[in-house]
Amino acid sequence: MTVQLIPFLMFNGNASEAISFYETALEAKVLFKQTVGEGPLSPEVQLTEEQQAQISHSILSIGETDVYASDLIPGQKLQVGNQVTICITTNDAGKSRQYYEALLPGGKVLQQLGEVHFSPAYGMLTDQFGVTFQIFTTRH
Repeated sequence: MTVQLIPFLMFNGNASEAISFYETALEAKVLFKQTVGEGPLSPEVQLTEEQQAQISHSILSIGETDVYASDLIPGQKLQVGNQVTICITTNDAGKSRQYYEALLPGGKVLQQLGEVHFSPAYGMLTDQFGVTFQIFTTRH
């Protein structure tokens, strides 16, 4: 039996923008992306064009990990906070620095990237979309 833990990022109408950002910042590859309007819609449900353009589901591949991302269902409220933390793990301190710096614009430093007792390059930040990332470099 195989078990995976897949981070699922929920956005408040800006998932498409976040996906584009992660494509650049984290070299994410979009494996699947579907808008609400591209999916099956019940005839009873009346959605605006803006609601139909929102992302109903997407799968991003970042390194060897898949991440799901979508907009909230219309009417749901976003609970901003640290309920989802993504730990990006690499054995290359240069790559750690690249990810850290790419995610930082418009975000907030929680722990400056640097050497700590358990990692040659570790840092934590919240990006411009409110997602908290831990950047962790393994020791060789």
